Amino acid sequence: MVSPGTSPEPVRSITAAEAAHTILASFLGWALDAFDFFILIFVMPAVAKEFHRPISHIAFTITATLALRPLGALVFGWIADRYGRRVPLMVDVIFYSVVEVASGLAPSYGWFLAMRALYGIGMGGEWGVGASLAMEAVSPRLRGLFSGLLQEGYAVGYLLAAAAFFFVFPHYGWRAMFFLGGAPALLTIYIRARVPESEAWQRTRPDMAQIRHAIRANWKLFLYLCVLMTMMNFASHGTQDMYPTFLEKQRGFDTRTVATIALIYNVGALLGGLTFGYLSDHMGRRRTMATAVVCAGLVIPLWIYPGTLTVLTLGAFLMQFMVQGAWGVIPAHLTELSPPEVRGLFSGLAYQIGVLLASGVAVSEALLAERFGYAATLAGVAAIVMVLATVVILLGSERMGRDLHSGAA
Repeated sequence: MVSPGTSPEPVRSITAAEAAHTILASFLGWALDAFDFFILIFVMPAVAKEFHRPISHIAFTITATLALRPLGALVFGWIADRYGRRVPLMVDVIFYSVVEVASGLAPSYGWFLAMRALYGIGMGGEWGVGASLAMEAVSPRLRGLFSGLLQEGYAVGYLLAAAAFFFVFPHYGWRAMFFLGGAPALLTIYIRARVPESEAWQRTRPDMAQIRHAIRANWKLFLYLCVLMTMMNFASHGTQDMYPTFLEKQRGFDTRTVATIALIYNVGALLGGLTFGYLSDHMGRRRTMATAVVCAGLVIPLWIYPGTLTVLTLGAFLMQFMVQGAWGVIPAHLTELSPPEVRGLFSGLAYQIGVLLASGVAVSEALLAERFGYAATLAGVAAIVMVLATVVILLGSERMGRDLHSGAA
């Protein structure tokens, strides 16, 4: 779309090599963002001990991170739809990297809480911009597969955080792990050198009037996507954030055993995202997601209650294979449903409002666990969430295979 009275500039189609660079950069951006987030999941007891706070207070900093993510999605998503995807993505990566290092320098709990809140803005900005850039670059025929690959940057980030916990934390402590979180800033060099501007955005180039009209015309769809993403975030954070603490506090495993289990179940998450993302290109987005969520509910007993380490690890692997398998469909599903004029804003903001509405799950589980124990709390929350998520997924619509380069909504 162009303003009246102006001539559209010719738009060059991106090459296969440029599309590959775009997918890789978006994947790395989300993986490194997730790495920076999940560092805290592993070091909560150590941070709580240093600041002389209960674990529930440190869990609240996760809530602060999650709660500020919609602000990042709003700011960076609007800029990406109005002015292009590339530059906002680079600015966002630099911002969250700097804040991550500042978290490692925190002299007090108050400082640490403030840095985690600011980090939430950066984390919230990355997904919508990166997902739009990536999904607009790939063939509709393989969009589900690449959707799974992109989203499982999240699992790769968890794996990197678990590896850092295994190798770095025992020798250098929790602060050094946050210092590693500054590394993503180097990604901007690669984006600047190799990643072109989105062809789909260049063909649309919406002005403010078009952006406002698209929002008003699709507000019901936006509300549905917010509900969908709320349930998906309850499923993800409800089964991940407090699980290492459950393994350490209730099951009595040492640091390295917890890290090893986390590595294994995040391999499951990675494989699940790729598997269900690929299946969604053939089964449809909603049916694939609902199948994965139902299966996640069925493996809750293996995930929490086994008496042996081997079976417990298998249960953890299967849980994340299913949960993150459903998540593997999300980038393609949200991008296809979002209007072209507000694709970065719509998908990213709906995602992050869902994060906001589910942001209390970690601190709620921590508080409930103080009364009922981690096992009963995590199992109960997961069972309720999986049922509700299945219903919400099936009530929605889908536009599988939609041409994202077209200006038609």
